[in-house]
Amino acid sequence: MKFKLYKRLFTALLFTVAFGGYASAQTAYYIDGYHGGIWGHYPDWNTRFMADMLKKNPTWKINLELEPETWDRAMNVDPAAYADFKALFADQSLNGRIEYVNPQYAQSYNYNISGESIIRQFSYGIKMVRAHFPEAVFTSYSSEEPCFTTALPQILKSFGYKYASLKNPNTCWGGYTRSHAGELVNWIGPDGTAITTSPRYAGEKLAPNSTWQTIAWNNSRGYINAAFAAGMPHPVGMTLQDAGWKNGPFIGTGVKNGIKSVYTTWRNYFGNIAKNDARQNWKVSQEDMLVSLVWGSQVMQRIAQKVRVSENKLVMAEKMAAMAKIYSGIKWPGAQLDSAWRTLLLSQHHDCWIVPYNGKKGDTWADKVSRWTTNTNLICDSIISASQSSLNNTAGTGNYIGVYNTAGSDREEIVSVKAPTGVDIGHFVVLNNKGVQVPAQLTSDKTHVLFRAQVPSMGYAGYQIKTNEAGVIKGATIAVLANGTYLLETDLYKIIIDAAHGGIIKSIIAKTLNNKQFVDQRDARGFNELRGNFYNDGGFKSTADNSAVIEVLEKGPLQIKLAIKGTINGSDYTQTLTVAQGQPLIGLQLTINWNGNPGIGSATPPNTYKLNEPRKAFYNDREKLLAYFPLNLTQQRVYKNAPFDVTESKLTNTFFTRWDSIKNNVLLNWVDVTDKDNRYGMALFTDHTTNYTHGQQFPLGLDIQYSGLGLWGRDHKITAPTTINYALVPHAGKWDKARIQQLSDNWNEPLIVMAATARQLKGKSLISVPEGYEISSVTFEGNDMLVRLFNTGAGNVKSKVIFNCTAAKVSLCELDGRFKERLPSAKLKNGLLVTNVSMPKFGIRTIRLVNAKGI
Repeated sequence: MKFKLYKRLFTALLFTVAFGGYASAQTAYYIDGYHGGIWGHYPDWNTRFMADMLKKNPTWKINLELEPETWDRAMNVDPAAYADFKALFADQSLNGRIEYVNPQYAQSYNYNISGESIIRQFSYGIKMVRAHFPEAVFTSYSSEEPCFTTALPQILKSFGYKYASLKNPNTCWGGYTRSHAGELVNWIGPDGTAITTSPRYAGEKLAPNSTWQTIAWNNSRGYINAAFAAGMPHPVGMTLQDAGWKNGPFIGTGVKNGIKSVYTTWRNYFGNIAKNDARQNWKVSQEDMLVSLVWGSQVMQRIAQKVRVSENKLVMAEKMAAMAKIYSGIKWPGAQLDSAWRTLLLSQHHDCWIVPYNGKKGDTWADKVSRWTTNTNLICDSIISASQSSLNNTAGTGNYIGVYNTAGSDREEIVSVKAPTGVDIGHFVVLNNKGVQVPAQLTSDKTHVLFRAQVPSMGYAGYQIKTNEAGVIKGATIAVLANGTYLLETDLYKIIIDAAHGGIIKSIIAKTLNNKQFVDQRDARGFNELRGNFYNDGGFKSTADNSAVIEVLEKGPLQIKLAIKGTINGSDYTQTLTVAQGQPLIGLQLTINWNGNPGIGSATPPNTYKLNEPRKAFYNDREKLLAYFPLNLTQQRVYKNAPFDVTESKLTNTFFTRWDSIKNNVLLNWVDVTDKDNRYGMALFTDHTTNYTHGQQFPLGLDIQYSGLGLWGRDHKITAPTTINYALVPHAGKWDKARIQQLSDNWNEPLIVMAATARQLKGKSLISVPEGYEISSVTFEGNDMLVRLFNTGAGNVKSKVIFNCTAAKVSLCELDGRFKERLPSAKLKNGLLVTNVSMPKFGIRTIRLVNAKGI
């Protein structure tokens, strides 16, 4: 008995010494500050409030995540407060009291947009912040929302950052990161870049009775004591307050429950307080970003589709303008591009994606996205048209065709052009620049000519349509078999469509891949079947429940296109399927003309939605309307891309139904499923960021539609037809050997076809990169051409890049413009400029060609 009593007393004494008990306070640290801005929330009094509260509380330090455009208005509405705040901001030393931790132009989630967009979020945001605060130093990255993605370490380091945080304790509605042991980690990105980071601690549990917080939000005694018990000498909690909150120091001052919390900037925390603390290496996977939104809702689909269209158009417009500047000497359209980027970046604001219905009628976030992306698209279309005209020098004549390729690989694809006047459209040929006939056909409505174009990387090629006897071209065919199924055959595939069961794909045989059958014909679910739970209409419904009507739109010999028309739960749908000679992609476009607003997915019983209830209907993907793709691949492996990254999934399945069980099932551009040995696989491309489904007993699926309650109980309704484009790519080998990222790039940056002149028949290639490399962007600063490359993970570490131009000097530069190193360059016999680039898998590099000029 005495031994047990002594043991208890000794344990209590240890607890008091270790955790402060009630005898002496333990010191912990706290990240306070403000999140928001003029687009989200920033009342005009907020600048004065921050300045006054900083003066009133000399030990208070704040970290800012405020939209850079905020300061334009702050400067005008309250110049005195603006001046006071600028004076306080001026000290950017380790001991300074204000740090700008997220200068992104519009606080994007990052994981849901392109890698190039992330770079521009930082570059445009930093430029605007420094226009107001020239002394600004960007040292630590932190966000109140889960604005994280795996590629951030190399992006941040190239912008001059030293540190990062993976915490978002007070705003976890959209998710959180996986926890990790230790106070600090070296966050290692896919390219190997490491950045010192404060993770979500292993002891930083999700808060009880909450669906939006972890226990780190207020430095509670339980959180801090758990950190001390885990051996952390300098535990830190965090809340970035919404701009407009009138708390001042968020958790007060002094000792509370035996814990003394010291306010700090992240810069001071990493550089002074925890600079010598232990850290582990953590190679972060995209699946460590435990994030989810109301995927499948129509409002989300439209936002994601509009952003994707504008992302693609904008990098294409820049590349076209670069070709025009080099070859025609026209002025770089910098102001136009800045305007286009501004509205695209705003459409990537996290609030657009998580609270799309917020705002006044006609001016919700979703409405803003429509206006913003429309502005971007109009500018891009104008730049592309002007660039093409300058390359022509004169207006196109109609029977000369210019085909432009903005991607980094040579391409051979089917293109469409309006049938020219003055040519006997019944008897025509298409000739390349050597006068050689290329495969072509007339569309069924006789309005357009289809032909196979070969176009060099980052360049263009010319073609001519002439009256002539074309002769018989053998190629793709379509036939109706005795059992009523349709057989589509190209040089690559034999595909069978079953009209009796809603037009499902019964068979895909890849002729050049040992006649591999890719459809699992044993699965109860049909391939390309649409199936979901219509919870107000009796349960699960499927397109395979009814027969479909097949309408042949193009019957070859170059391209086959057919429309599969049917009904699901009383709503009409059309699936347009396209295959072509020599083309690995099987293209699909789905349009559903909804009858009313059916509930689809998991139902939320009336009057039962609660903010703090972890179970949410929109998490349940099993019951959403899915497109199913059961694959004849054993022991399947899953790969998926992310910004500047590709991840092999470690999930046994993608399913969850609760906020505290989120899994990363995000589909950015593509997901690829292979067999165990990566011998065969099939990739799925989609025209918008969404989510996918997959499991050991569940086939690959694409989220087509959810209709029901989302976050904060908002009803995510169906208000118009749903239209989605997706594509399938059967292949041999792993995704890198199969060039899946390259094919996805080509799909997202389609060939541009315009009327041209004889001048363009010769064709040119401005930049040639090795296979496995992506040309992320081409821009100009003055007369310097900046070319950003991405090693997709399929490219060699060291490779040659060839430019069809001259330059005074070639060098590498960082994303913030800093000189990195001189690159050796040489001129080839044909006048082309060649340089060698060393870049790790998933690395990005920016090449500066000083005073670049055409040859």
